[in-house]
Amino acid sequence: MELIDEAIAFAQALFSGNADGHGFDHTFRVYKNAMRIADTEQCDRQIVALAALLHDADDYKLFDTADNANARRFLKEHGVAREQTERIIAAINSVSFSKNRDRKPEMIEGQIVQDADRLDAIGAVGIARTFAFGGRHGRNLESSIAHFHEKLLLLKDMLNTETAREIAAERHDFMLQFLKHWHEETE
Repeated sequence: MELIDEAIAFAQALFSGNADGHGFDHTFRVYKNAMRIADTEQCDRQIVALAALLHDADDYKLFDTADNANARRFLKEHGVAREQTERIIAAINSVSFSKNRDRKPEMIEGQIVQDADRLDAIGAVGIARTFAFGGRHGRNLESSIAHFHEKLLLLKDMLNTETAREIAAERHDFMLQFLKHWHEETE
């Protein structure tokens, strides 16, 4: 558990000051989602936990790094074995929607973390993150609404695990209700 606590502290420091929906709060929710899903799957929980906590440590939208440099540095500094490091990196690399849109990760640990990240993109939190990211990057409200149709409403049917699909159902319905109200108020 000490290694997980260190990863939490690392992520907190790495994402301090981020307010576009990819900050530590997002990372910690992904971690909690991942551990909830891991409770229902046969998997290596440490790989799931570390991949979830480090999944955005080298996100191209946030950092100018190559080959998962931030995540690898953390794992090396904490004595994580090379084989386990490569499994964690493989799980991390399977998360990104833009890079893995229709690809299902080979490892269950990657499937879990991918699902956990996608769950944080939908529902009430997903709505808030969409507008936080949009505002930070100069998107107007209509462009942010378009993002629902381009990505967010697709996620429910792209999940890997039964637990994630169950969680997603209510969140997806909430987004549909939000969009219904949005369109009524803006017509």
